[in-house]
Amino acid sequence: MRRRSMNALMAQGCLAASLLALALPSVHAADEMPVARIEFNDGAVNTRLVELPARTRFRLEMVNSGKTPAEFEARSLGVEIVIPPGATRTRTMPPKMAGKYPFFDDFHMETTQGHILIK
Repeated sequence: MRRRSMNALMAQGCLAASLLALALPSVHAADEMPVARIEFNDGAVNTRLVELPARTRFRLEMVNSGKTPAEFEARSLGVEIVIPPGATRTRTMPPKMAGKYPFFDDFHMETTQGHILIK
């Protein structure tokens, strides 16, 4: 009887380890989400158009390589973030429907217009 319960415990332990191993790749898959990298530089935007797949989580990566602050604003995405000089800010976004989502640097609106195209 005791031997049987030991075998049952070992089987349960193996099952738990197998389930854990199956769950680990999903953590790695999250690192592979699409990235929309947008770079600002003292009143200029070096990325005017970014294309991403629809209905997929994605990461916004906003880089300010300039010497003055930038403010990434995308009203249709509900994002407004100040990026200090030399800094990078990221935001994970929920899946979005296909469409064209405009963005700009609120501190330099006339010269920093761009779009995220989700298709």
